[in-house]
Amino acid sequence: MNAQISKQEPAIAKADFIAGMAKGMAVLESFDTERQRLNATLAAQRAGITRAAARRHLLTLAHLGYLETDGSFYWLSSKVLRFSGSYLASARLPRVLQPALNRLAAQTGESFSAVVRDADQVVIVARNNPQGTHKNDSGLGSKYAGYTPYGLHLGARLPIHATSTGRVLLAALNDAAFEIWTQDRILPRLTALTCTDMAKFRSLIAQIKIDDYAVASQEHELGVHALAVPVRNMQGATVAALNVVTQPARLEPQALQRDLLPLLQDAARELQALV
Repeated sequence: MNAQISKQEPAIAKADFIAGMAKGMAVLESFDTERQRLNATLAAQRAGITRAAARRHLLTLAHLGYLETDGSFYWLSSKVLRFSGSYLASARLPRVLQPALNRLAAQTGESFSAVVRDADQVVIVARNNPQGTHKNDSGLGSKYAGYTPYGLHLGARLPIHATSTGRVLLAALNDAAFEIWTQDRILPRLTALTCTDMAKFRSLIAQIKIDDYAVASQEHELGVHALAVPVRNMQGATVAALNVVTQPARLEPQALQRDLLPLLQDAARELQALV
């Protein structure tokens, strides 16, 4: 039923590969929510390069304005937002997904997002925060409107194994690709409820392949309860995942089947011809 995610790294000839650029990007990508400030030693460890090389790259990135520094430690400057801003303004996928998120939020008063996969993380490329209380004819949202999770902003990167969207995207892999992903992998524990047992995790993904949706409650962050469905193109390849973050009562089986899941599935079907 699910086609493998089609995104692949493009092939490149060795003579065309600029190693220095790759190292510079590795240093830039070393900054994240876990390590917001790095010195040369930490950057070298995270980027997998020598300390001397990391120092030169840090100095160059600071000179170009992408990093700020106090002379010892470095941190990202606002200039890096040029990349995300340009992507969000020009990329087709977020623009196609946004109206569907707006409509879902207006119907339910809940918080909806769309994500894509980037290696072992998912990245939020579109989202909608409900403003005030919205109701449709059935009264959806009247009790739960205004629930806005902290930190789930555009561009946020979340662990693929502990999120509903990440699991939906992993379930889109074919068996061989998923087997490669699981080999020698340790699933980090983020909360007391995170699934870290690989055998149980395999069973979870197998069930998601059957159900065609995923639920994750407080596995990535305490208080975050989410439901996700895949978004497929006309060729059947999963290109993104839609999710809603809501109160736990909304994810009880009876309420789930009655309220949020049908809305997400309908939206995903409507988007199929557009993505």
